[in-house]
Amino acid sequence: MIDRPDRTPLPRDFFSRPVLEVAPELLGRTLIRLTDDGPIELRLTEVEAYAGEADPGSHAYRGRTARNAVMFGPPGHAYVYFTYGMWHCLNVVCGPEGHASGILLRAGEIRVGADLASKRRISARYGRELAKGPARLATALDVDRALNGTDLCAGPSAPLSLLHGTPPSPDQVRSGPRTGVGGDGAHHPWRFWIDNDPTVSPYRAHTPRRRTGRDAT
Repeated sequence: MIDRPDRTPLPRDFFSRPVLEVAPELLGRTLIRLTDDGPIELRLTEVEAYAGEADPGSHAYRGRTARNAVMFGPPGHAYVYFTYGMWHCLNVVCGPEGHASGILLRAGEIRVGADLASKRRISARYGRELAKGPARLATALDVDRALNGTDLCAGPSAPLSLLHGTPPSPDQVRSGPRTGVGGDGAHHPWRFWIDNDPTVSPYRAHTPRRRTGRDAT
């Protein structure tokens, strides 16, 4: 049997690099989620980079906490967080250990297990909508906090793993501001996506939350 290069797991040293090097090179990689009902495979089409304590948009900007501790650990692990009291989001830790940078997996094309993903994403009208956005991606893949800290380099038997896949050509990669990030990090062009891919989520600028009477007290 001849091993297919695109099915080769990404090694640890792939992730042990600066976040802005790793992020665009995650595009086209294959993310595998092993569920109790079977595997789901997704080709990554959109990601966002977060540079830890140097980045006002990062969860690690103010240092280590119980919530973000995984970000400070070895590269190549999953950081899963819960947001708005409703949704989970999946990130990949990268950079040298102790430097809390990570990459939010924003969107992808589900190529295997679309029937399984559809059961969790019942509001999706088309296959291209199953993982179109970070919360949708995590929902489609049945990702929650139980997978926080999962080693993505542990091999095909792990609940989450990343394979070499088929990266796009450099002229297909686009970059721009991150979705929903405000303040000093609003204009960093740290969102990367595959041009004209229908699974990429729409860009939305940060909208400041309106203050209510309770907020003002």
